[in-house]
Amino acid sequence: MPGERRRKTPEELLRAIQAEEARARRGHLKIFLGYASGVGKSFRMLDEARRRQERGQDVVVGALQPQMPPDVQALAVKLEVIPLRNLAGGPAVDVDAIIHRRPAVCFIDGLAYDNPPGARNPTRWLDVEELLQAGIKVIGSINVQYVEELSGQIETITGKRASQTVPLAFLKSADEIEIVDAPPELPLDRLPEVPAAERSLRLSRLRELALVMAADVVDCQLSAYLENHGIDPTYGTQERILVCITPRANVREMMETARIVSDRFHGELIAAYVHQPNLSESDQAALQQKIAIAKQAGAAIEILHGENFVETILDFAKSRGITQIFMGHSQRAGIRPFLWGNPVDHLIRRSRGMDIRVFPQ
Repeated sequence: MPGERRRKTPEELLRAIQAEEARARRGHLKIFLGYASGVGKSFRMLDEARRRQERGQDVVVGALQPQMPPDVQALAVKLEVIPLRNLAGGPAVDVDAIIHRRPAVCFIDGLAYDNPPGARNPTRWLDVEELLQAGIKVIGSINVQYVEELSGQIETITGKRASQTVPLAFLKSADEIEIVDAPPELPLDRLPEVPAAERSLRLSRLRELALVMAADVVDCQLSAYLENHGIDPTYGTQERILVCITPRANVREMMETARIVSDRFHGELIAAYVHQPNLSESDQAALQQKIAIAKQAGAAIEILHGENFVETILDFAKSRGITQIFMGHSQRAGIRPFLWGNPVDHLIRRSRGMDIRVFPQ
């Protein structure tokens, strides 16, 4: 039965005792996770510091961003700040001073910063790890763009790769993770060189990554709890994602998103294309390239046959219990789509019980 409790082996009991002792010595880690600059991570973090201080907790700030908006600056001046160490290559968190001060809670902004040469740790998140090992509770902040394992997906979305990163394992070690959420419209001015529609799309995708990653961290915490209490987690496939392949579809982007959702929910990932007998050589080559991308992402490949694209996709989706359909779509001008609609419109109208996600192509 799912979640059945079983008796632990002696080896498992010993590991559980050792893990519990390590957790008892280690400080508590909370992370504020944002999806873009401008959503308000620093403000939320320092506002929590203010509230804790007003409740009588002993709090200090171990690191702040070099440039702070006025509302964040107004919070910072009310808090005790441990000055950064000035090294030859730049500033770094003064780990010794914080450990000597031994506050109940230390707030560290910008977890992804690299430290200058001569610092005791090469990166700021390793400074935090040392504070945690000293038994100090740490509350920090980071944007999803700086998670090392997501670098490739972030580069696909933004066209940029972060040079300073934090490993996902560090975030998964957090005792708490809190999303600093905001509508994608709020940080739009942070990308002035990108057209507004494209900025909104990018920010929406970054927001989705942050939400899924936060859920993944919570999932790890649940798994650790079940393991520590001798409960076997049993996962059933709850999500079945169908990615529709065409010669012009942005399959790489669709597969990256589908893979994240599938992994998060222990789901099934399927890629399908409706056979078209009269494809040009260039379209056939593009189609084979898209199929190769889907295979590389671990999707099961299905070749469907039918004269009507929408009917064929829907019949297959219903037969396999698909919960989400990913498909590409380009807006085409003209009277025909206006009068009769397009395949996406028909699919949305007839796909009861399924989520349709449309990707520009």
